[in-house]
Amino acid sequence: MKLARAIHFDESDMNVFHSPARTGEWCISGGFEFSNWSEADLTGKARQAFANGWLGVETFGRVTFVAVTQVEPAEIEALAQALAAHFVDVYGAPSVEAALGVAREEIAQMAELCEDHDPNTLLTVSRELTEAGVREAYRTIEAQAAGIEQFAIHGSLDE
Repeated sequence: MKLARAIHFDESDMNVFHSPARTGEWCISGGFEFSNWSEADLTGKARQAFANGWLGVETFGRVTFVAVTQVEPAEIEALAQALAAHFVDVYGAPSVEAALGVAREEIAQMAELCEDHDPNTLLTVSRELTEAGVREAYRTIEAQAAGIEQFAIHGSLDE
């Protein structure tokens, strides 16, 4: 099974999100956070999180890029438990047990999004507010194989 981890190419996420995700943490779309938002909520760093932030399932921070990778079944269950607890703590779900099904669905949706992509494929998300609610679109950036011509070779073959 595949899922995606947060990846940073520079420090920009540290500046554009209220709470940036930690490099390497497992991520999901997290679009549910915006289900009751209106245009009035889309300002500053909140707008950035809405527009293109994946949700880390450990820190519950946001990240711009995620990379597809293999995930172990035991990790999936731990993520579901953590997400269900987040639903209780932040969204008022009655119990972890009651929230576990929804948490598993969120993770399954992300796994489905990742399944057909090679490891290290990068994913981005973009969201817009429509009359019907939040619309998400995804973009993939395929991993490029490194060729020998991309590396500087120093030394002499005569030695």
